Amino acid sequence: MERVLGIGGYFMRAADPAALGAWYRDCLGLDADENGLWHQGAGPTVFATFESETNYFGSRSQQAMINFRVRDLDAMLAQLRAKGVDIAEEPQDMEGVGRFGWVTDPEGNRIELWQPA
Repeated sequence: MERVLGIGGYFMRAADPAALGAWYRDCLGLDADENGLWHQGAGPTVFATFESETNYFGSRSQQAMINFRVRDLDAMLAQLRAKGVDIAEEPQDMEGVGRFGWVTDPEGNRIELWQPA
């Protein structure tokens, strides 16, 4: 049986695509090229489904949420606070899995940041 090899892309609608792309580059350090190609660091990726009524993604209108791995969650959140980014709540720990924090991009998309255990 053929299987997928990994996530090949994540695509988002935006009122101002250039500005949103710049926010991801300037605030999160996502250094994608002019075609959106980004070579991410090796590490685990989680693919999970949630109940349709979940509040985990923030707004009920948001159907999916991207999760970015980070090396140091506290340092990343401090950097984002200094840039005035909307940080949803205090980080949470999940034993054996890691620490999680949430931010919202300028278009209102909730993003999860994960520091693996």
